[in-house]
Amino acid sequence: MTAPARREAVWEMKSLGLTERRALTAIGMSASSLRYVPAPDRNVDLRRKIVALAQKYRRYGAEMIYLKLRQDGLQVNHKRVDRLYALEKLHVRRRRRKKVPPANRQPLIRPSAANEIWSIDFIFDRIASGRALKCLVIVDDATHEAVAVMAQHSIGGHQLTRMLDEVCARRGKPSVIRSDNGRELIGKAMLTWAHRNGVTLRQIEPGKPNQNAYVESFNGRLRDECLNEHWFVSLAHAQAVINAWVREYNEERPKKALGGLTPASYAKQLAAKAVTLTSDSKTACY
Repeated sequence: MTAPARREAVWEMKSLGLTERRALTAIGMSASSLRYVPAPDRNVDLRRKIVALAQKYRRYGAEMIYLKLRQDGLQVNHKRVDRLYALEKLHVRRRRRKKVPPANRQPLIRPSAANEIWSIDFIFDRIASGRALKCLVIVDDATHEAVAVMAQHSIGGHQLTRMLDEVCARRGKPSVIRSDNGRELIGKAMLTWAHRNGVTLRQIEPGKPNQNAYVESFNGRLRDECLNEHWFVSLAHAQAVINAWVREYNEERPKKALGGLTPASYAKQLAAKAVTLTSDSKTACY
């Protein structure tokens, strides 16, 4: 029996003529517990913010909600957020993931500057009519930014190089591109493009996606938080939704691996650090 229920029982027994002492003895409750007045809930505003974030970002767990609260300037302990998140029953239902063959784990060394290494891959979905949706995904290994997610019904070798030219014109060329051994990624058109632009192509070993872990991790987030959450009626609709999600991922979504910063904020931090190091080296030369 809970404490509130015990109090109700004591008050009921007193109304029937029993003394308070006898009623407490019969229920097994102390007088101080009977007179205890619960303190007002100090977490009302925090609960409301947690629920609002969980409703806005449906696939965010307690850890991501905590980072979003800290991003908004709220100083709160992560254990309190975990507890209130559980009390509100906001747990994200895990989706069953496809099993992948076991492989030796190889840690990736994160580059020190943007555009040193890009990881690229393809991810697939379908629109309402049943036509295939093939998305080219490009991730910067240094900043964890989603450089581009470009959707088409099909992407061949020559179209892939045109898409890369479009991205490079906007952001600059990478030094290295890491990918798996898909036919578009190791075909003649891609090899010619890389040679013409001075880009080194680095393929992972077959059956070892962990060697391309940055883009594989991003693909999981893209699948879980965007592709599985929307029903695309057309290619244009799919690209618009994906672009909005990519913008949120780069500019609003904090990442624990980046110290709670967003990829865009971390990229600015890296750029500022590079400028400082360059100026210091020039000063030292003089």
